[in-house]
Amino acid sequence: MQVEKPVRRRVSRAERERQILDAASAVFAERGYQAASMDAVAERVGVTKPVLYDHFGSKEGLLLACIARARTELLEVTTKAAGSASNPEDMVRRGFRAFFDFLDSQGGAATLLYEEAATPIGSAAEAVEGIRNQQTGFVTGLLNAQAPGADALRLEAYAQVIVGASERLALWRGRRGDVSAEQATEYLMDLVWSGLGATTPR
Repeated sequence: MQVEKPVRRRVSRAERERQILDAASAVFAERGYQAASMDAVAERVGVTKPVLYDHFGSKEGLLLACIARARTELLEVTTKAAGSASNPEDMVRRGFRAFFDFLDSQGGAATLLYEEAATPIGSAAEAVEGIRNQQTGFVTGLLNAQAPGADALRLEAYAQVIVGASERLALWRGRRGDVSAEQATEYLMDLVWSGLGATTPR
C-alpha cells in the first residue's frame, strides 16, 4: 500500500517572517546574540538557513528586525493603556504596567534587546536607543497633554527619568525573576509620582 506524503502548506512571506522573528527572539534570549546561530534559528522554524538570509540578509539584520518589531508593539500597547486612563496618575500607572506586561509577554527576548545595547553591535545599540527615544517622546507628549501649562523642559526631564528607570527596573526584575509586573509598577509609582503629582492636575 502506497503511503501518501503529507501536503506541505505554503505560507505567505509575511507569515514566514513572523515565524522567523518568533524563533530568533527566543534563540537570542536563550543564548545571547553572540552565541546564537542562524542554524539554530532555521532549525527552530523548520526552514533552511538560506531562507533566513533571503528574508533578513544577516544575523545582525535579523536582530534589528526583532528590535523593530518590539518597538512597534511596545508603542501600541503603551498607547492603548494610556488611552484608557481616567486621570494623570492612572495614565502613568497604566503605562508602567503595560510596559512590564509587554516584557512578560515576550519572555526573555524583550529584556535582551536592552542588554544588546551594551554590545559592540553599533546598529543594535542605535536601534535600542530608537526605542528609548520613541518612548521618551511618547511619555513627554502624554505629560504635556495632561499639564499644558507646565514647564516643558521639566516634563521632558521627567519623561527621561521614567523611561530610564523603567528600563533599569526591567533588567533588574528579569535577573531576579521574583518581582511581579504589579510590584514593579508600584515601585516606580512610589519613586516618580511625588514629582509628577505636583506638576500635573489630579
